[in-house]
Amino acid sequence: MVMMNQGALLSWYRRVERPLPWRLNPSPWSILLSEILLQQTQMERGIRYHTALLERFPTVQSMAESSVDEVLHLWQGAGYYSRARRLHALAVEVVQSHGGVLPEDYDSLLKLPGIGPYTAAAVASIAFMEPVACVDGNIRRVMARQTNQEEPSPTQVQSFANEQLHENAPGDWNQAMMELGALLCRPRNPSCEECPVHDTCLGRSRARELPRPKKIKKKTEQYNCIVRVDDRGLPELHQRPDTGLFAGLWGPEMGSDLGTEGCDHVGTIRHLLSHRELIVSVWKSKGKNGIDSETVALSTLDRRILELVGLL
Repeated sequence: MVMMNQGALLSWYRRVERPLPWRLNPSPWSILLSEILLQQTQMERGIRYHTALLERFPTVQSMAESSVDEVLHLWQGAGYYSRARRLHALAVEVVQSHGGVLPEDYDSLLKLPGIGPYTAAAVASIAFMEPVACVDGNIRRVMARQTNQEEPSPTQVQSFANEQLHENAPGDWNQAMMELGALLCRPRNPSCEECPVHDTCLGRSRARELPRPKKIKKKTEQYNCIVRVDDRGLPELHQRPDTGLFAGLWGPEMGSDLGTEGCDHVGTIRHLLSHRELIVSVWKSKGKNGIDSETVALSTLDRRILELVGLL
């Protein structure tokens, strides 16, 4: 097993670490919120959402006392809205079962709604100094290049992370590994000459080839969407069920078998999700009881639909 130079990597990290909000003013709640956001949201946008959410919900208690609709409203545009619903459920459970204080150990964190192995390890190590190793896409890429493996298995990556872990500084170490992948050991243009641990990198001569990208086959789904507009120029919007596409969010009527007789065709929208492409034919019709779209939580797709009809 290749052993990375822990001192070199930590020294590099402490020189270059980005001044992220949850690092400048760390708290377990702020750190947890950042980790949940950054699972599926790019850093720049994640910072904006983190700032807005933390300002409105500075404590677990404040989120638990709010409605899930309010959390979803602030989450608009961040994507993967089930994260927001589970985050609210987490806050409620922490208040009810843990006196409003986040658990401090990996095993207890893992039992909370919406918390998987990565998030539990990140929060336990960064917020509470528990010596547990994180594994995310950045660390998988660092591992593949350090060990010269094209398709390392999840078990192999976790074993590598466990063996490399600096047990006296687990939070800094996990962040250093992720920062290395984000800033230098990038997917397409790695800066190997600047890497503090290039001496142990067995795959540095072909770093751009490692690891092999995962093939994701997107599924195409087709929908009709009818935007019904009342005499005031407001659209009829409905809250979607708690499960399924854009669960819990609001939007105009949409379905794969929705009849459009008597409606006017406005246009077609192609909308990409992580594993699906949605092709939505948008129609317009007269409605009765419209509502102000700014008062409810909408998905990015629904905002695009209302923009196409000229209502945003």
